[in-house]
This record gives sequence, structure tokens and C-alpha cells, in this order.
Amino acid sequence: MPKKEPVDIATFLPTELKKEKKVFHDGLKDGGDGPEMVWIPAGRFRMGKGRNDEHDVSIERFAMGRYPVTFAEYDQFAQATDREKPNDEGWGRGNQPVINVSWYDAVAYTEWLSEQTGQQYRLSTEAQWEYSARAGTETDYWWGNEMGQNRANCSRSGSQWSGKQTSPVGSFEANPFGLYDTAGNVWEWTGSEFEDKYSGKELRCIEKTHSKSISLSLRGGSWDFVATWMRSAFRFFRGPANRNDGVGLRLARL
Repeated sequence: MPKKEPVDIATFLPTELKKEKKVFHDGLKDGGDGPEMVWIPAGRFRMGKGRNDEHDVSIERFAMGRYPVTFAEYDQFAQATDREKPNDEGWGRGNQPVINVSWYDAVAYTEWLSEQTGQQYRLSTEAQWEYSARAGTETDYWWGNEMGQNRANCSRSGSQWSGKQTSPVGSFEANPFGLYDTAGNVWEWTGSEFEDKYSGKELRCIEKTHSKSISLSLRGGSWDFVATWMRSAFRFFRGPANRNDGVGLRLARL
């Protein structure tokens, strides 16, 4: 895992939480540690900024993965549960974000982590994802309204990986909440059902048993999509069984 220190988010936290560790990981029952997580403070934000259905949403405090889940982390789960390990497309495993995982795979990983840690892991809701990616900002990207150069891994963004492949997690600056790769690198599965216009589904996660005939929301963009698709408000969707080289996941913990 990269040695970069996250942006100090103490200023975003209530006084009673400032002494609590902002970056943490839970121990696994079988040994070792789970992925690094970051506490996200409660707050209210304008979701879908720039869309014709933008609206105010309140978010309760929860934890979000500091990085997208890596191959090293997912492979540990796959080995422990005797699952087939996903294809890395020849780009390497270890600290690369896991790809070629379906929504079902992602949910299974969160269930395994919950069992291993005794904590409640899942995918974030679509609203939690955007709130965390924005980190208190209202611009297209958390750093401003222009993609600029070498700020993220997406098509024509000026990085050494742009339009070619995934990049090691944490290769770019963290947002003000201390999260890396919220724009570009890999699309991230959420737990929310996709709908063309918001009507409340963005605030909750669906049950796995109800997922067969619907599409799930993806957020964040990826290495082979253009910059406009990396915007904090941008949404994409796929069926739960879909796997491809631009889709991974990020964890939430309640």
C-alpha cells in the first residue's frame, strides 16, 4: 500500500470524534488486517450538482475504503473461499485495483469481510459515494472544474496510464476526506439500484435476492473513459453479473 499520508480531515469531524483514528483497519479472524478505511463525517450536500434532478441529501457518519479494493485484498478473499481469482489483464496484481469483478463478487467480498471482522461491511449507497467523493466540494471534480493534467487516470488526462490500463491505487492526490482514486482508475460498484432520475433509491442498498433483473449504479469513471465521465455527479450502470477491465469496488463500513 502507498505510504502517502491522507489529508488531515480532523477539521471536518465533530469535536468528540477528533481524538479517534481517522484511518483504520479491522483485524481478520483468519489473521492479518482488512483494507484501510477512513471515517467520513456526517453532513448534508447537494447531490447530482449540474443535473436537472439535483437535491439535498443528509448522510450519517460511516467509513469508506481509503482506496479501491486491490488485487492483494480480493485475492486473499478468493483463496479463503475457494473462488476463481479475477483476470488482471496482464497489468499486475498486488497494489493494482481489482478488476473483472461482478456486483455479486463485490457483495460476496463484503459479506466475507463482515464475517471475518465482526463489523458491518457493504457497498456504499450511491448518495454515500458522491458525498465521500465530493468531500465538501461543489465543483465538477473535488479539485476544481477542469480535469487538468496528471490528476487522475482517465483517457487523455496526461498520466502514464491514461487510456492504457489501471494505475496502482493511491498514485494521485487524496481528496479532502483522505480518499484516493475517487475520479478515474476504475468504476466502483455501489449497492444502489440505478434509475434515470433520482427518486430515493440512491439512499439505500438493494437486497442481493432482488438484483437479478435490475441495473446497479457505478461511480467514479475509469482509465479508458473521458474526463467528463469522471465528474463527482456522473453516473453509469451495469447489470449485476457484468465483469470487465474497468470495473472494481470500494468498501463501506457502518
